Amino acid sequence: MDATDGVSPADAVTAGADAAGADPAGTVPANAAGARAVAADAATARAMPADAVPVGSMRRGPVVGLALACHPGPALAVTALACALALGSGLGEPRSALVTVAVLTGQLSVGWCNDAYDARRDARAGRRGKPAADGTVAPGTVWAAGGVALALCVPLSLACGILAGTVHLAAVAAAWLYNLRLKATALSWLPYVTGFAALPAAVALSGPGGGWPRWWTVAAGALLGFAAHLADTLPDIAADRADGIRGLPHRLGDAGTRLLLPLPLLGATAVLAFGPPGPVDASGVAALVLAGGAALVGPAFGHRWRKAALAGAVAVAAADLALLLARGATGS
Repeated sequence: MDATDGVSPADAVTAGADAAGADPAGTVPANAAGARAVAADAATARAMPADAVPVGSMRRGPVVGLALACHPGPALAVTALACALALGSGLGEPRSALVTVAVLTGQLSVGWCNDAYDARRDARAGRRGKPAADGTVAPGTVWAAGGVALALCVPLSLACGILAGTVHLAAVAAAWLYNLRLKATALSWLPYVTGFAALPAAVALSGPGGGWPRWWTVAAGALLGFAAHLADTLPDIAADRADGIRGLPHRLGDAGTRLLLPLPLLGATAVLAFGPPGPVDASGVAALVLAGGAALVGPAFGHRWRKAALAGAVAVAAADLALLLARGATGS
């Protein structure tokens, strides 16, 4: 997600030509030394593999690169959501901390798996901010970090309760399956729906008595997961298609994805507003208004800001979380 400026082989050739005193058109070196410099740079560019490390990518150290390779934005967002749900459900601080750490290790494992598995494809596509692709950190190191995080996730999840841990680990397994296989298929949405629906269920099952959550929390989570998949994939549809990825958003295309995205966002908020018994209160109305605005504005501004749709989805999720906490979070 963080942009890192890189210098391509073509840029290196151009820079060598300028430094050697080439003419304004860049076609005839001013002297023999300049010609030799340009020829050497050109030879280097021809010898460099397609997925070579951009020069500018080496500015970051491997520790920072490893931290960025875990997809820190989504990982922290989902972890914060789990923490808020746990505290709002009355689990208490020690239990909430356990749930939070379990979710964090699962998210770290998924993020590192994604970056390591996609390293070559990201390098070919020239995507910036991908440490495993630009040489900041070796893909093998990222794989190892993902494996360690997954190994920690298993006992931490089961410590929340056998049923709660099983639900959470099933969601983590679905996310790994997305990275390794389902991302390129028409079922690309399924891991997102499974993971987001499982989160309130796992939190509720971690509480005393291990009761199941209210149905509307699971339904809203599933709808938000579907929306998150559409919003997260939207900026990369063209590049992914060129690399053979054919998930659901890629099949719908840019226009189709933008048209579909507001529906699950509004649906999630509507479920939380109308699902609980009784009339819709002021908080429900406010959440519906905010969700409607963010759901429509986000996709509309996608051509001006690459992450506009995702930002809109996050805004709706934040409003839904506030509404959910006001309604008593995930309790049964």
